[in-house]
Amino acid sequence: MKQIIKYLFLSFLFLSISCQQQPKKKEEKNEPKLEKISTYYFIRHAEKDTTDTGNRNPALTEEGKERAQKWKAIFAEVDFDAVYSSDFIRTVETGKPTAVSKGLKVKIYDHTKLNSEAFKKATEGKKVLVVGHTNTTPYFANAVLGKEHFKNDIDESQHGKLFIVQVNPNGENTIENLTIN
Repeated sequence: MKQIIKYLFLSFLFLSISCQQQPKKKEEKNEPKLEKISTYYFIRHAEKDTTDTGNRNPALTEEGKERAQKWKAIFAEVDFDAVYSSDFIRTVETGKPTAVSKGLKVKIYDHTKLNSEAFKKATEGKKVLVVGHTNTTPYFANAVLGKEHFKNDIDESQHGKLFIVQVNPNGENTIENLTIN
């Protein structure tokens, strides 16, 4: 029952965030342009297989695969326009269930160039899931937010962190930081 209540709460939270995306018209060279809020959902990859310490690109464990399915359920009510992942097996495997459920393919971003101009342009006015790592996810959220909100990596034992960043055309960007077990 507690789990159901938590999923319902998260669904309502995501719906309320989604409802805030009201387009505004802007006149530019006599052509109307819609300005919309961009919303980014940042998560870290699920549990990875650490049995081979020499493997720098491991897949998810069974627990990690279950967590990827939980993320899919949590994001069931979010109408994503895109799902992005760094180019690692574990991050792609974490984002893929959500992407497939939305009829999307996982797009790869360069984890060494967070919030590049190409990424900003491709995601402007959209709802985007971004799957990263302990040492990239908080900093990617900072880069999109436009200020240093997070100062540390995600703890290696935490796989349920969710950062929701909204980029508003008026410059009033917001962030929510949730932990989902």
